Amino acid sequence: VCLGAAIALGMSGVSSAYVSEVAERKHALRKLEEAMISDLNKSTHGKAARLAPLLIALVNGLAPLIISLLILTPLWLSNTGVTLPVSPLYVAIMIALLLIFLLGVFLGRIADISWLRSGIQTLLVALVTAALIYLFTVQ
Repeated sequence: VCLGAAIALGMSGVSSAYVSEVAERKHALRKLEEAMISDLNKSTHGKAARLAPLLIALVNGLAPLIISLLILTPLWLSNTGVTLPVSPLYVAIMIALLLIFLLGVFLGRIADISWLRSGIQTLLVALVTAALIYLFTVQ
């Protein structure tokens, strides 16, 4: 079930990002062509406008898929008979929390704000989200 959800998340990310990016890039290229009174389809700018949506879509879809697979790894290892020193579920949760914290650190560095504060904020958002999911799904 988790693998199916990870694949669905990846496919959804790729397709939605691709469709929206293509529309945005075509619109921007059209406006630039109107301003320059020129056809830019064969120009470097036109080629980049066609390539960028594909690259953005791949990153947008593959990133959550790869992260999901990393989180699921301890569960798969346990399923194949590998004995972990701690419960595979706890290891998966720790990996998820670490990756979320590292995402916050990365975003903090990009925004030129405190990496620690950004990491903790991102982690808190994830924990609140998990708590809400738990509250609404536990019967």
